[in-house]
Amino acid sequence: MLKMLKMFFSFCDKKRRKQFYLAIVLTVLMGLCEAAKLPAIWYLFKNVFEGTFTLNTILISFLIMLIPVLLSMVFRYMSSMLQVEGGYSTAAEKRIEIAEHLRYVPMGYFNNNSLGYITSVTTNTMEQLADIATRVVMLVTTGLINTIIVVGSLFFFDYRIALVALAGVIIFLLFNSIIKYQGKKFAPDKEKADLGVLSTTLDYVLGISEVKSYNLYGKYSKRLDKANDYASKVYTKVELSMIPVQTVQTFITRLIGVAMTIVAILLFIGGYNDLAVTMTVIIASYIIYASLDSMGTFSALSKVIERCVERGNDILSIETMDINGNDYDTTTSNIELKNVSFSYDKKKIIDNVSLKIKENTKVAFVGPSGSGKTTICHLMARFWDVQEGEVLLDGKNVKDYSIDSLMNNFTFVFQNVYLFNDTILNNLRIAKADATEDEIKNALDLACCQFVYDLPNKLNTVIGEGGSTLSGGELQRLSIARAILKDSKIVILDEATANVDPENEEKLIKAIDALTKNKTVIMIAHRLKTVRNCDNIYVIDDGKIVESGKHDELMKIDGIYKSFISDRKEAVGWKI
Repeated sequence: MLKMLKMFFSFCDKKRRKQFYLAIVLTVLMGLCEAAKLPAIWYLFKNVFEGTFTLNTILISFLIMLIPVLLSMVFRYMSSMLQVEGGYSTAAEKRIEIAEHLRYVPMGYFNNNSLGYITSVTTNTMEQLADIATRVVMLVTTGLINTIIVVGSLFFFDYRIALVALAGVIIFLLFNSIIKYQGKKFAPDKEKADLGVLSTTLDYVLGISEVKSYNLYGKYSKRLDKANDYASKVYTKVELSMIPVQTVQTFITRLIGVAMTIVAILLFIGGYNDLAVTMTVIIASYIIYASLDSMGTFSALSKVIERCVERGNDILSIETMDINGNDYDTTTSNIELKNVSFSYDKKKIIDNVSLKIKENTKVAFVGPSGSGKTTICHLMARFWDVQEGEVLLDGKNVKDYSIDSLMNNFTFVFQNVYLFNDTILNNLRIAKADATEDEIKNALDLACCQFVYDLPNKLNTVIGEGGSTLSGGELQRLSIARAILKDSKIVILDEATANVDPENEEKLIKAIDALTKNKTVIMIAHRLKTVRNCDNIYVIDDGKIVESGKHDELMKIDGIYKSFISDRKEAVGWKI
């Protein structure tokens, strides 16, 4: 219990910890109010059994009980509000913290498995933390504190009964630790089941177009069924394993009250206590039972909190790139790679590459699929850190820049565009938050995005996740409009016209010319019209620069580039 609280409070930020600490203080006050009822009960019984029962007795007893009850209601409300706000705020803030942390994780970390895990943590795990943590921390701490205070107050009535209650509580806590151990034992299987269902569902939804195109319903439905069946078996196994021990725990809880009642009656028969003390102690046993029952019901979930915290910390402990650079303002956009090598999972992707790109020039990377073209561009923008050599921007190593100041110099226009489930206006303002209406209109006009003004809500139209409600060409043009708004010194184009219909391609090429005017332009390309007029063309093969020069120069060499041009087609091997 204490371990869970310590882990959870450490996971919270300073402000939330203060909220939970204050909630616990209020819980202690609630326990004292609960214990304060006992003197009123004793006073009432004493007067009844001694024959001194009057209206004043009722009023005094009522007042003695009323004040603690009213205070307890106030303390419970305040404590509940603090813990609800603390629990939900912690989950929300941790989602943001995880997102911020992932900004500085090397791109090589992200794959289908890691994305499924991250999605699971930021959705299921944080949702569990928000829902369960609030109830568990509130009910378990309330139950435990109330029990301790009531047991302590019993020493004022009869230390022997108090010792019986104390022994029962200790036995309960020992058995409760067994239940938590059972929960921990099944945690890995449950986590595997949760992740399996989420990953399989995510894979199915994201690949639904391929599933439809290739009629893969049967295959992928079986994968979903298999994941769901496994999860069902795990959840059933957990529940069936927990029911017997929880039943025994409930029996122990009731046995404590029975033992207290029997001892109290025996002491009364033996003449050690009067009837008022005996009845007060019996009522106290019910208070203890209610507190322990509440605690026992939710204490098994404390392991869920521990697991949620562990999973959140797992992502937050992923090693990030060194981001403590300087906020440099570049004077040029010259880029240089010096003997750069890069490997991923022991596979060498880039092998001793050196090149120079002068500012305000246009260069292209061409080569077979998997040759390393995109990786070189990612190394320039420090999506990954090189293992050997160095990448220089404006004569400074990109590792010396802060991430934000480095990224201010780059704009990417990807072949596969992603827009957020938000308005078109907000998607555009990602590039420039304070963009004026005229700037946005100009960017849309340059990028041939007149279709925006035909939409029902124009710029305030909400597009689906990933831009699913727009065509590929419309997405591409909006991404170029966004790039125009950012207006950075270096533009990296990943075959930006690939998804544009023929009637708009000429206009879009003009828009790209406007975007890239007086900028350093790097193209990842496989189309002749895209690279013909570049100042330099680098032919990449197997992670090395095998040819470089202008189009006419490379056509004089009987090499890969000339073969590519001679084929006059977009072979699969040349796709990005």
